[in-house]
Amino acid sequence: MTIDWVAEARRVTRGRRFDAAGSPSAAQDRSPDPPLSEAEIREAEAELGIPFPGEYREWLLRHDVDSRVNRLRRAAEGWGWQGDSSTNYGLLTAAFPHPDSYRGYQDELDAREPLRENHARDDAYRAAWAQWDAEYEVFQERRTSGAVFIQENGCGFSTLLVVTGPHRGTMWFDARATCDRILPMKRNGQPVSFGSWLGRNSMDLVGW
Repeated sequence: MTIDWVAEARRVTRGRRFDAAGSPSAAQDRSPDPPLSEAEIREAEAELGIPFPGEYREWLLRHDVDSRVNRLRRAAEGWGWQGDSSTNYGLLTAAFPHPDSYRGYQDELDAREPLRENHARDDAYRAAWAQWDAEYEVFQERRTSGAVFIQENGCGFSTLLVVTGPHRGTMWFDARATCDRILPMKRNGQPVSFGSWLGRNSMDLVGW
């Protein structure tokens, strides 16, 4: 079956941002939030369709939220993470994929990038490029399925908290801005959990 990748990209990216949580007025409010209640956390989990990893859940219950971690807040349109403009809420319930699982597809997709010299007509080239570019957009969105962009690290880097799938509860580093890779955080060779990550520099936990 032939996939219309342009239509699929529209479907996958629809509603991907939590606008109210990332609004300028909210972003300027850096005052600490009090801990969330059990009822609030259950409401957020039900709405988002995911149970939060244990360490993150306990942290929400026990600690004031500071500006280092994107805040989980309830806005007019529902629950979301303030300061986060990247998490695809429509993909939160899908399992986070280990990079090894898509490396072959990524190489094959790169090799299929349309070249102008391979198309006799401009319209054929534009159509091929539009489909390929949309497929690439969908691929990039799905690379962070089941993960929350929990911290913005600047220069296009972000820290991810995996909330769904076999890697649930672990921390990853989105370094696609420079090396097109999503890298696991490790300490002494072991995956880093949310609790182990708190208070540490994300880049120090990445094996470059």
